Amino acid sequence: MAADGAQGPEQDGQRRDEGAGGKGRGDAKDRQLEPLRDRPEDGPLTTDFGTRVDDTDNALHAGERGPTLMEDFHFREKITRFDHERIPERVVHARGAGAYGVFRPYESLAEFTRADFLQDPDRETPVFVRFSTVAGSRGSADTVRDVRGFATKFYTREGNYDLVGNNFPVFFIQDAIKFPDFVHAVKPEPHHEMPQAASAHDTFWDFVSLQPEATHMVMWLMSDRSLPRSYRMMQGFGVHTFRFVNAQGRGTFVKFHWRPVLGTHSLIWEEAQTIAGKDPDFNRRDLWEAIDRGDYPEFELAVQLVPEEDEHRFDFDLLDATKIIPEETVPLRPIGRMVLNRNPDNFFAETEQVAFHTAHVVPGIDFTNDPLLQGRNFSYLDTQLIRLGGPNFEQLPVNRALATVRNNHRDGYGQHRIHPGPGSYSPNTVAGGCPVMASPDAGAYVHYQERVDGAKIRKRSPSFSDHYSQATLFWNSMASWEREHIVAAFRFELGKVDRMPIRRRMVEVLNHVDHELAREVAAGIGVPPPAGPATRNHGRSSPALSMATGPSESIATRKIAILVADGVAEADVSALRSALAAGGATPEVLAAHDGEVRTEDGGSLPVDRAMPTMASVLYDAVCVPGGADSARALAADGLAGHYVTEAFKHGKAVAALGAGVAVLRGLGLPGVRLAEEGDDVVDDHGVITTVDAGREHGAAESFAGIIAFHRHWDRDRDRVPA
Repeated sequence: MAADGAQGPEQDGQRRDEGAGGKGRGDAKDRQLEPLRDRPEDGPLTTDFGTRVDDTDNALHAGERGPTLMEDFHFREKITRFDHERIPERVVHARGAGAYGVFRPYESLAEFTRADFLQDPDRETPVFVRFSTVAGSRGSADTVRDVRGFATKFYTREGNYDLVGNNFPVFFIQDAIKFPDFVHAVKPEPHHEMPQAASAHDTFWDFVSLQPEATHMVMWLMSDRSLPRSYRMMQGFGVHTFRFVNAQGRGTFVKFHWRPVLGTHSLIWEEAQTIAGKDPDFNRRDLWEAIDRGDYPEFELAVQLVPEEDEHRFDFDLLDATKIIPEETVPLRPIGRMVLNRNPDNFFAETEQVAFHTAHVVPGIDFTNDPLLQGRNFSYLDTQLIRLGGPNFEQLPVNRALATVRNNHRDGYGQHRIHPGPGSYSPNTVAGGCPVMASPDAGAYVHYQERVDGAKIRKRSPSFSDHYSQATLFWNSMASWEREHIVAAFRFELGKVDRMPIRRRMVEVLNHVDHELAREVAAGIGVPPPAGPATRNHGRSSPALSMATGPSESIATRKIAILVADGVAEADVSALRSALAAGGATPEVLAAHDGEVRTEDGGSLPVDRAMPTMASVLYDAVCVPGGADSARALAADGLAGHYVTEAFKHGKAVAALGAGVAVLRGLGLPGVRLAEEGDDVVDDHGVITTVDAGREHGAAESFAGIIAFHRHWDRDRDRVPA
């Protein structure tokens, strides 16, 4: 299956290959039925049972003004189907977006795992990925402060493998029995069903302040990691410690990491709130449009491998889902790349009905005794049974395995397969003993063998009892601007908590992480600051945890607003477009109205968007090109000024060319030197300016270069009234 033409588990108009190798057609009686695809253009409208319909605008009545007749089977079918269109939404991860793609390993990993899809660098494995928020309903916004789901279904030749993860490498709880408590706490409060898709309320903070194991995860949640700029710029983690098992039965502990090729980038809180109103589908739209225009998202899969004999060499427990293995301790090993290259054909049939399950594993990948993972292995299956109507959800097209499915699982709601013959049990002779048992050499799944014994107790290992040291590690690893945002997030969230004892208790928890953090948060929420540290800061850090250390070479897929009005200098716009497009960015021309604007030489320039329908928060940078008349009009337009000042306040790249510099000068951006006559291109705090009309190309290239840094935090942003 080619990377540029992957169709996911179904190829349009043709039956999927059968057999473990996906090579042969197999017995026709043993094939799964084809998924139904409605093509309205192919013929006349029919009922579900195939009868053609001559009128779907008027029900059958007794006379023109008489009662509706129940014998109108088309009316009854149409209304009944409509009444039953909705299915229960996911309790968590309800709002999501999905895409098909392919995965290819870099090399054989036979030394560590027998998993077939990790053996041959020349073989591509189809995948379906679903990104999601966690707490909100399907109707909530994309940009809320929340964990994000990152779930990948690999359609391997040995069956489906689901790597079900998040964009944080840790979780709130250590044992799955606490999961209902956590979800109930973060969901809207039951007495008034508020707030939606938000953790800024009493019940969430009451829970986490009483559950110290949640402290590390809360630090991630209060960081900018909880506000991804794009699903394409978001990391993913398997969270748990899993186990690779090779052909010789030797196990190796493994942690999974997805790393976006575009780098990891985030919004800031003010942007996220504004975007929720301007475009609540911001992240979903971004993913769809990128794939639609051929800017395929790419992610590198990397692993941390720990030999079994090293299981207990760390100062934390590998089975504790609230802990990470610092990359400085166990470096990441890149093992493959995933490219998402096709949007779904139908959101409900694919993105909504896709069913992930942590226990969907293939030979060579096994579990550990992580108590959170063990509980998820039960919960995911149970959830799909109620949400998708029964055990046959695996037969839905998006969930169906490429590998041949043969078993004695029969009947039930939504059974799509036709099982011929008298044999429906094992062992049997009436069906020739089929389906037969496979041996390990023939690809059978064999569970990893380990000795397990102990008394039945409700108790955790003492190795799970350190709840603060890694939260401190995270805090110590942050850049100064990341720390500022974390403090601001705690102040915002706890400022929404009505019960003061909860605020005080949470400050006490933070005092175990870092004393100055606790003092700064307390100062913003009306709580007495702690007199001294509850725990001494160990001083250790992990640079890999900071987004400030990420790559900053690419502007690919970034969106840039070019603000224009009548009289704009077309040469400036052309230079900007050329430099930005060369780096893979998407420049858009914005004016006060749709249509076109007049250029200074009497020509016309098409307008891509009207400024009132967009906002600076929907772009990664803003530029004002030259043209005296255009600059005067933009300087008099408060909305244009807001685009520039808001982008400046949010640390984004800003540029002005020629007469456009006067627009920036009129806004009084604090602490920034703008170009004067005789200056070359001036770059000050991420603001590019030149007044020389002959330097527009050099200025445009400089502008493209600074966009790659994503944000410029060394500005005096607090004085900007935006």
